[in-house]
Amino acid sequence: MILHPILGLAFFLLILSVTVQGAVIEFNWTVNYLRWAPDCVDKLVIAINEGFPGPTINVTEGDTIKVNVLNKLPTEGIVIHWHGMHQKGTPWADGTAFVSQCPIGPGEEFLYEFVAARVGTYFYHGHHGMQRAAGFYGALNVHPRNRTVEPFKYDKEYTILLNDWWHKSVHEQEYNLLADSFKWVGEPQSLLIGGRGAYNCSKVPNFPGASSDTGDFVKCNSSSPQCVPFSITVDPGKTYRLRISSVASLAALNFILEGHVMTVVEVDGHYVKPVVVDNLDVYSGESFSVLFTADQDPSRNYWAGVNVRARLPSTPTGVAVLSYNPNDPGMLPTTPRPVSPAWNDFALSMSKAKQYVAHPDFKEPLPQKATDRHLFLLNLQNTWKNGRRWSANNISFVPTSTPILAAYKYNLMGEAPASPPDSYPTDYNISAPPPFPEANEGHAAYEFNLGDVVDVIIQNANSLTASNSEIHPWHLHGHDFWLLGYGNGKFNVSTDYATMDTSQAPRRNTVPVFPWGWTVIRFVADNPGLWPFHCHIEPHLHMGMGVIFGEGLNQLPDMPKRTLGCGLTKDNSNIGI
Repeated sequence: MILHPILGLAFFLLILSVTVQGAVIEFNWTVNYLRWAPDCVDKLVIAINEGFPGPTINVTEGDTIKVNVLNKLPTEGIVIHWHGMHQKGTPWADGTAFVSQCPIGPGEEFLYEFVAARVGTYFYHGHHGMQRAAGFYGALNVHPRNRTVEPFKYDKEYTILLNDWWHKSVHEQEYNLLADSFKWVGEPQSLLIGGRGAYNCSKVPNFPGASSDTGDFVKCNSSSPQCVPFSITVDPGKTYRLRISSVASLAALNFILEGHVMTVVEVDGHYVKPVVVDNLDVYSGESFSVLFTADQDPSRNYWAGVNVRARLPSTPTGVAVLSYNPNDPGMLPTTPRPVSPAWNDFALSMSKAKQYVAHPDFKEPLPQKATDRHLFLLNLQNTWKNGRRWSANNISFVPTSTPILAAYKYNLMGEAPASPPDSYPTDYNISAPPPFPEANEGHAAYEFNLGDVVDVIIQNANSLTASNSEIHPWHLHGHDFWLLGYGNGKFNVSTDYATMDTSQAPRRNTVPVFPWGWTVIRFVADNPGLWPFHCHIEPHLHMGMGVIFGEGLNQLPDMPKRTLGCGLTKDNSNIGI
């Protein structure tokens, strides 16, 4: 068939449009409770389509993802956050309870629809209370339309989610954290690789009521197929890509492949200058791609291991099996389980984090215009009545019953709340417990004009306990930011900016701030919406460690009615579309 030149051009543009826009990929998910034994101990998990972890989504850049979610939890609302997705034009689909939407109630359905605009390794998880810690998570990979554009080659890939795991129900954990009689969650019982771990069943109490979920005897079965180690099967001589994400509730994790070196090639959806490592620190909310070659003795299998870092570890090493074909993946290695660097070697932690810089062929230059706004956010642990809270600049975030996005869009804020402070006292001593321990509660957003360039200096400090400061991984919704630098001590505007090499600044969506240290990021407020910026440690966020960034507030898109129906949106039938 010969096309008329004009028709031929139109046909070409149509094909190009389809290519750029991508396909529409649809999923139907039912969220329900499921009795499962991820580490051989039976307990309730939040499952998707009767599976744990949730299904892995694989799409191509530019595809539209449509996920219809039916909530079959009998008494609990849910949302799903699409971690790393920018949601440009769809801020209501970000999946944050009482920020972007009302929770999906029991028996209700909700349609998420958004574009997977950027190639990379991502994941999704519950963002209501501490549902991520209940197993409500899964992987999301966005592949390039042309794989040859990636600056590396490999033969096959595996997706691996890392997690810490508790036997106590998340409901009890949530209550204890906010109660006047504060009780910490403690350390995890197990570490999971690919949703599987192995608890020592001999340690399980054998008496009625030992489980927090039920008065029955605790069930622990070390031969359960649900806790058979995750396996990575390889052919000798071939190269593999591991897409590794941490959905951990609390712990900073360290991943090791026994006898093999790894090359880091991607962090949070951005290619980085390749870095060869023996082990990999992965903080909650971070995603990595590493390459390794199956170049060891193929007659035996090897451990893949994960350990706790940045906290005094009491949790055994979590393991998976690196199995060489044609070996049986069930043939467990006889070697000791992998050992990670010292848990409290924070100098090593920071030096490892500084290794990751933008790939020279994929650098995204910093904004040319000067910074419009500097925010200095002080991480604080505070008291609240007889309990405890976490805060930024002494404001502990507490959401309202009306989604903040709807409140700003439809003028439901009532009397305008006071703007949160841009900084903290310049004479604050970060090395001592806070002198003003009582926190204030708040939910007002930091407001930016569309296009503003914003620097955020996250300053870590001592907790309420003397000589104690923790690592906090901070995650920004709706954006990737430039990571400008890390440092120790109290940030000094006059001198510390000069120490940063911004010529190779990587893009990220999650970044740690180290004990008694600082981290500086820069982003452009180019995405109209209300976007959380928060510590990705679930108990810390639950206790208030987060803020909201509002940008382009006069250009917020209308919200679908399905996102509304709670708080002040309940009786406003004239809002939404």
